[in-house]
Amino acid sequence: MLIDTHAHIYLEEFENDIDEVIQRARHSGVEKILLPNIDSQTIEQMLSLENKYSGTCYSMIGLHPCSVKQDFMEELNKVEHWLSKRKFLAIGEIGTDLYWDKTFWEEQKEAFITQCEWAIQYNLPVAVHCRNSIDETIELVDAFSEKGLRGVFHCFTGTLDQAEKITDMGFFLGIGGVVTFKNGGIDKILHSIDRERIILETDSPYLSPAPERGKRNEPSKVALVVKKVAECLDLTDEQVTDLTTKNANDLFFK
Repeated sequence: MLIDTHAHIYLEEFENDIDEVIQRARHSGVEKILLPNIDSQTIEQMLSLENKYSGTCYSMIGLHPCSVKQDFMEELNKVEHWLSKRKFLAIGEIGTDLYWDKTFWEEQKEAFITQCEWAIQYNLPVAVHCRNSIDETIELVDAFSEKGLRGVFHCFTGTLDQAEKITDMGFFLGIGGVVTFKNGGIDKILHSIDRERIILETDSPYLSPAPERGKRNEPSKVALVVKKVAECLDLTDEQVTDLTTKNANDLFFK
């Protein structure tokens, strides 16, 4: 059974057909769907979906770097409140982003560091976002590597050198639809990456894999990622499923 380790299926893009989305996921062999939070505006929808599909959907809690603005301390207080209130699978989606807006870069780093400290405190893994900021984020994570911080660099699109730095810190790499893109680059280096550190994701509704690129992504399409990863690693689909499911369970469910 597959695990989609990163899917935002609580967003409005799914409000009209979420039952069918879940049904297609199950039909495609997806057993678990992990839900990374964005900010305080998405918590209610996320938890509602987790409650409706208990045993399939699992919530994380965190503040996405693109939601780090002037009120980021207030947002962090809400994350901390929820952490003290109930159990979550992980802290995420957290990290840094220099693609959309560099205005709050210092605040992004502060928010990320704070949430990494919470991850250690609560013994939870982290789901890390880093767009146009992978080296900077590796440096931030490295400061915590000897303190037991663990997690995944989601939607990994970096170089082999960056991949090795991440896996050397004990982190996993989230591989999604980009691996199927003609110029994505990940397919060229995947065979050289420690396969015990690879987990699968969709990042739904974004980054739909080829040949569905440009359409809304959803957890069932992780099966297309499996096929491409199997091709890159010279494995069968079943071997990739077993491998990545074990890796995801090791990170999130132990």
